[in-house]
Amino acid sequence: MNNRTNTSSVISLTFGILSLLIPFIGLILGIISIVYWRKAVNEINKTNENGRGFATAGLICSIIGIVFQLLTILGIVAFFSVAISG
Repeated sequence: MNNRTNTSSVISLTFGILSLLIPFIGLILGIISIVYWRKAVNEINKTNENGRGFATAGLICSIIGIVFQLLTILGIVAFFSVAISG
């Protein structure tokens, strides 16, 4: 077993966490995290490196971050559409 942790999995986790924390830009960071998750899983399957848990956590954080960002944007648009019309 290889003791090396896959770099793409760590990047996926980092961007996934940032997608939860940074407003608006988090949507883009979440998408980048999913791309790195896919890259990490492919690399881990080929090289048998460690880091599958990091990659999975990155995927979960990025999905939650994307949903949160979309709901935030939807809420802001709804708020301003009501404020302007009423």
